[in-house]
Amino acid sequence: MATGFSVPIQHIIDELSLEPIYMPGNPEELMITSYSVSRPGLPLTGYFDFFDKTRIIVFGHTEFSFLSRFGAEQQYHVISSLFKFGPPAVILARSYEPNVPMLRAAEEHKIPILQSEDMTSSLVAGLVTYLSAELAPRITRHGVLVEVYGEGCLIIGDSGVGKSETAIELIKRGHRLIADDAVEIRRINSRTLMGQSPQNIRHFVELRGVGIINARNLFGMGAIKLTEKIDMVINLELWDSKKVYDRMGLENEYMEILGIDVPIMTIPVKPGRNLSNIIEVAAMNNRQKKMGYNAAQDLLTSLGMEIDSEMTEKRVIDNWD
Repeated sequence: MATGFSVPIQHIIDELSLEPIYMPGNPEELMITSYSVSRPGLPLTGYFDFFDKTRIIVFGHTEFSFLSRFGAEQQYHVISSLFKFGPPAVILARSYEPNVPMLRAAEEHKIPILQSEDMTSSLVAGLVTYLSAELAPRITRHGVLVEVYGEGCLIIGDSGVGKSETAIELIKRGHRLIADDAVEIRRINSRTLMGQSPQNIRHFVELRGVGIINARNLFGMGAIKLTEKIDMVINLELWDSKKVYDRMGLENEYMEILGIDVPIMTIPVKPGRNLSNIIEVAAMNNRQKKMGYNAAQDLLTSLGMEIDSEMTEKRVIDNWD
């Protein structure tokens, strides 16, 4: 499936340790736009209905076994019929070497030929995983992303509310920073959001009154992480005495990000509140909820009180700036 993003072939070569056999141009300029991969079983027989020319083609044992049934000229005709659609690249699994008809067709139609030592299924799995992440739909949002007890916590809120200061305190308590100020969020699949920092500001944190610090250099490699799944959103807002905040945790609130609903918790900020402690507890409580345990429901049940179904309904809110 084609996406609005692209990745150079050279990045795929580096990531999967591929060996270029034939490259018709600069691999940094040859772009891949589809995260789907094609095994050309039916196209080799001449059936090209629904053939997606944007997909990388993988040749394995089955494809080479099929081609071996033909003579050199017929092999060239079959492969050329496939290559004329202009697939972005062809990868040969199991260290297969391209035969003369394949190289002839590749040179004629300018199709890159790459080689992999991996088994065909392993190659396809690794390729799809890598391309799904690199070509995933994405947005960049203001906030801080930290890993707390294995939970990816996206901290959002108005500027100056204390997001970066809270992140530093969490780092000092042994948790890890992924991104500060700008978080690049990618939708890896229908259930998973992955967050990371833009390359040019990675590991840097802005602290008002102190300035810019490098969390990796200051706290060590154990204080940072490149990517993390987003499990929950923490919305920090200044305490409003006129607002009623959730004290039970029965009502389920979610924020929609790239079509995926993520649990969100609003934490009021005022002097004397230890935000790092609160976020640690929120992360552990969110993990318990994912495992099917809700402390508020357990308390009401033990008190013999009925749980209002309306309180446990899913409610999606929008808190983006």
